[in-house]
Amino acid sequence: MTFAVTPVTGVLPTGALGAALPTQAADPAAGAQFASVLGAVENLQQMQSTSNELAVRAVTGDLDDVHDYTIASAQASTALELTAAVRNKAVDAFTEIMRMQA
Repeated sequence: MTFAVTPVTGVLPTGALGAALPTQAADPAAGAQFASVLGAVENLQQMQSTSNELAVRAVTGDLDDVHDYTIASAQASTALELTAAVRNKAVDAFTEIMRMQA
């Protein structure tokens, strides 16, 4: 027994399902912005890793200048606070948009 597969062409969505489909391609600039956000998160992780490494070296006595750890710790803390603030603003904006649609 053999079955022939034929492609379906000319079918267009109708009703609410069709209205939910996007009509334009995604903005390429938005992808670049999202990539830069991911880069910022990776940078934050690197700062925290450096801070933790310097903390271990300070505790074990292998760190010559404790100021290096203090600076790295302050940078990591500030970057984390900034990232959390940006995330909170994004969540607030999303919540407001969802509230307007309801």
